[in-house]
Amino acid sequence: MEASNVYYTDFRCPVGTSLLEKLRRLCLAAGIRQLDMEGKFVAIKMHFGELGNLAFLRPNYAKVVADLCKEQGGMPFLTDCNTLYVGGRKNALDHIDAAYLNGFSPFSTGCHVIIADDLKGTDEVLVPVSGGEYVKEAKIGRAVMDADIFISLTHFKGHEITGFGGALKNIGMGCGSRAGKMEMHSAGKPYVIEEQCVSCGMCAKSCAHDAISFAEDKKARIDHSLCAGCGRCIGICHRDAIKAADDESFDNLNQKVAEYTKAVVDGRSCFHISLVVDVSPQCDCHSGNDAAMVPDVGMFASFDPVALDVACADAVNAQPPIPNSQLKEHWDEGGDHFHKVGPNTNWKVGIAHAVKLGVGTTEYELIRV
Repeated sequence: MEASNVYYTDFRCPVGTSLLEKLRRLCLAAGIRQLDMEGKFVAIKMHFGELGNLAFLRPNYAKVVADLCKEQGGMPFLTDCNTLYVGGRKNALDHIDAAYLNGFSPFSTGCHVIIADDLKGTDEVLVPVSGGEYVKEAKIGRAVMDADIFISLTHFKGHEITGFGGALKNIGMGCGSRAGKMEMHSAGKPYVIEEQCVSCGMCAKSCAHDAISFAEDKKARIDHSLCAGCGRCIGICHRDAIKAADDESFDNLNQKVAEYTKAVVDGRSCFHISLVVDVSPQCDCHSGNDAAMVPDVGMFASFDPVALDVACADAVNAQPPIPNSQLKEHWDEGGDHFHKVGPNTNWKVGIAHAVKLGVGTTEYELIRV
């Protein structure tokens, strides 16, 4: 496969220009106008940030992308899927509240927020994964698949499981419904934390396979021989008493993320943007963020999410560590920054699997804007 074009601009802004104008020029140079958006729904997939976290992308950047879509006749909306874990974005109401409180309102971004897998994270589309080794049908939030055009707007940073959170992570994990996220994180079935169960019975009512019953102590039990692993019970439990097994290996999870990415982007018009800024060592899903590991690098855009991730990773690895950061604590000359911070992670596994699936290539030409 021939090299993909990845466009780049730094964060330097002489008096009279702005970062927002630079992002707009980057998207135009990278070819966003090649997409036929006239009269079409455009999903802009991004992370709205967990409340308390301050490393997520500012909504101003989302407005630039949304405005470009509207200029081309598109009907953009910002989207993400509900989280699997306990937090401020586990259902659509809390998720939209978090988005608004973090500044992602229709007034600040010029478009609406739609949670792709709906109220309880159960509204999904089963999407075949061509060539999938771990996943045959990915469970993708319906609004993502209903959109005519898909754009990823990613905060590129470190991640404690996947090594870094880039375009593939934003797309693959981010577009999975709650059941899809469970499939990526878990090789097993959900289980009950008995001390948190209040015997309300909602989980049993939601189970289509009669896998949930109540013992003499009135605590829910899940029969794994009947359980299909759909995750509906996780979404329905208001006490967070049902959890995913969270027992998948990091390498397998990375490869599943690549397969979910394949499901989202395969055969549709897509465009990808990543901002390497506030490169925190962990995901924006935490209710706080550690200091950035490296100086801010710049903005990148491409039609190829794999080449985009590799270009961003190379750019981060070329940076010196910031004093008093996690990276500085683990610093020695040479090597991969993400592996130093997360020695159990290996982001290259997911990249290699995405290449194998035909999602993109690791070869890229970096074009400065």
